[in-house]
Amino acid sequence: MTKPAALWQSICDILRADIAQGAWRAGARLPTEAALAQRFDVNRHTIRRALSQLSTEGLVQSRRGAGVFVRVAPVPYQIGTRTRFRQNLLSAGRTPSRRLLHLGVQAATDTEARALGLDVAAPVHVAETISFADDLPVSLARSCYCATQFPALGAALRTLGSVTDALAQVGVSDYTRKSTRLTGHNADPVQARHLQIDTGDALILSESVNIGPTGTPVEYGRTYFVGMRIELVLE
Repeated sequence: MTKPAALWQSICDILRADIAQGAWRAGARLPTEAALAQRFDVNRHTIRRALSQLSTEGLVQSRRGAGVFVRVAPVPYQIGTRTRFRQNLLSAGRTPSRRLLHLGVQAATDTEARALGLDVAAPVHVAETISFADDLPVSLARSCYCATQFPALGAALRTLGSVTDALAQVGVSDYTRKSTRLTGHNADPVQARHLQIDTGDALILSESVNIGPTGTPVEYGRTYFVGMRIELVLE
């Protein structure tokens, strides 16, 4: 005699079929646990077990403080000679946006100074941002620029919101990628909060140096990409 499926498994099957049939499109938020519990006349623990299984299967993902969403396919993100966030997102059919978390002048760390060819503790503009694809956070970045060479860059970054446009305004007509280093990390609580993921979720750290037309470093960046939302493509 075949053992009947557990209740959570039956609910999981129904929700899986709902997603497959388009009841919720990619990126859509599922009903709350309370609403699902009422629909199936079960407790929330049973609903959480079903949602956990759907998450394991890669069909849904939880966003801290926001709910459970149908998983969106990772955004292909090209890393090459000219790596541009806005163009990468537009090419993938996504709407790009950025939110500035912090902008100020600080003393360069050893790593930042070495990457930009500066003396240790030289003043640098530091911009910390969250980048979004269709309102979904995909990366958390810290970018540094020489404040002595580009004294007006901070104001340009704040006003224009675009690195390319801000650098052009201070005289850097073009910039290209000199180097990129990729390593894997797990999200800490602060990163998880900003990126609406769980602590410990996989991140890909991209450490990069961009140079101007004369070969002088103009930007050093550390960008944490959400592993489940971005597909890095090396040209």
